[in-house]
Amino acid sequence: MERRGEKCTPPIPHAFSLPMTDSSPLVELDALTKTYREGDRDRTVLRDVSLRLGRGAFSVLMGRSGAGKSTLLNLISGIDLPTAGRVRIGGADLTEKSETERTKFRRANIGFVFQSFNLISTLTVGENVRLPLELAGETPRADRDRARAMLDRVGLADRADDFPDRLSGGEQQRVAVARALAHEPLLVLADEPTGNLDYETGQAVLTLLGDLVRDTDTTLLVATHDPEALPRADRVLHLHGGTLHEEVPEYVVPSR
Repeated sequence: MERRGEKCTPPIPHAFSLPMTDSSPLVELDALTKTYREGDRDRTVLRDVSLRLGRGAFSVLMGRSGAGKSTLLNLISGIDLPTAGRVRIGGADLTEKSETERTKFRRANIGFVFQSFNLISTLTVGENVRLPLELAGETPRADRDRARAMLDRVGLADRADDFPDRLSGGEQQRVAVARALAHEPLLVLADEPTGNLDYETGQAVLTLLGDLVRDTDTTLLVATHDPEALPRADRVLHLHGGTLHEEVPEYVVPSR
């Protein structure tokens, strides 16, 4: 793949693909605590968080801004490590892996959708979607075929050769969804995926995410403070005061 002014990252072997059974949970969090040192004081963001997510489930993680939603996603993905507790994805304990091993695992098994899209401006739309496939060690032909198929599914096959700045916000987020699912991950983590979109575009992106993960039996966890995501979910979680709850407080229940 050509990149304007950048060197291509060598592909990483698909070393951590995990065989799964339908009966076992995909995500297992056991008594997670995360504490940060701020000056001469400790600040605990998450306290004793435990969770099981099944394969193919669409779960929504609610919470006000600053509640720790992004922190929890970072722990689940192995970007960060908990102060205490265990994170297992498909039976693999991420808390026992080195940073390099966690990176390989994440590239092979987890897809991400971000509020700010995080597309690489120097790559075309098609190249952005192909990037996780390259990192997973797929062949160039497989890269192109899979990227083309994913862009077709999100309705943007005709924009493959455009650069991200030629797309609207909604189109960029659809590209981000295609990129997140291109390498057929076990788990997709979406952090405020509708935060930079208008209402109608945001609803369309949520529908697209839900349809795609259900078609592929992928587990989806959406962190958001948008109550409109609730009716689409199989399960709703609420993060408040550093602890995780299944009940949803009145202020986040959709009005319609």
